[in-house]
Amino acid sequence: MTHPSAPRGRPRDSRAHQAILTAAAELVAELGYAAASIGAVAARAGVGKDTVYRRWPGKAELVYEAVFTRTEAAPAPDTGSLTGDLTALLESLVQEFAAPAATAALPGLLADFAADPDLRARIRSEFLAPAKDGLVAVFERAVRRGEADPGLPVDLVLDTLAGAVFFHVGLVGERPGPQLAAQLAAIVGRGIETR
Repeated sequence: MTHPSAPRGRPRDSRAHQAILTAAAELVAELGYAAASIGAVAARAGVGKDTVYRRWPGKAELVYEAVFTRTEAAPAPDTGSLTGDLTALLESLVQEFAAPAATAALPGLLADFAADPDLRARIRSEFLAPAKDGLVAVFERAVRRGEADPGLPVDLVLDTLAGAVFFHVGLVGERPGPQLAAQLAAIVGRGIETR
């Protein structure tokens, strides 16, 4: 029986990783997506450019992780009801999309995604698919409570939630009101509840 070989070199420093993410988000918010170079991120984070490139193949992946993965990294909400869970999830998405770094990054990221199908595929497989997998529990609990049908198209519901926030806050640029998450959760919840 063979075992995979151990990774070569030094193990990754989680502090450097976080410093790079923080530097990327700060620079995008301050300078905009186009001006936030890998070199500038590395300098602010106090690491070499090679350290950045060992973790991310390019600026788009780095900026996406720095700006748009807070909601994905959080545990799936469990409030006891589908509407409560959807509201909590949507509140996180609204905060994420309304953050200065997100509003600054979005136009450049969208342009890069449109120009590079391989980049789109990497973002989908490395970030979006695992995030969706992590939220399946919300809908499994809703099915067990009788709030949703077992055949619910979870991927489509999650796309609907993120799409509504993306369009309203990210694309149109509306400042989200305090009730936006609850309003969207009620609309989507009514659409998917067991009849």
